[in-house]
Amino acid sequence: MQRVFEAVIRWKLAVVMAERNISNKELAQLIGLHTTSVSRLKTRRRLTRIDEETLNALCKALNCQPGDLMVYEPDA
Repeated sequence: MQRVFEAVIRWKLAVVMAERNISNKELAQLIGLHTTSVSRLKTRRRLTRIDEETLNALCKALNCQPGDLMVYEPDA
């Protein structure tokens, strides 16, 4: 039987925010989202969908690259 490998892209917004000591409220103000929306983005473990505008805003506000916010982890 052939084993199916499932790759997962982990979302690291919470880690990046902690490294930069930025709160949900601060980030929400910088990117133009409600604090609840930032909280939802922050607590994701897996990356589902994120639009280009939001990703651009996050990278600008956090002074990071998209790769800083996500990591590929193959299923071992």
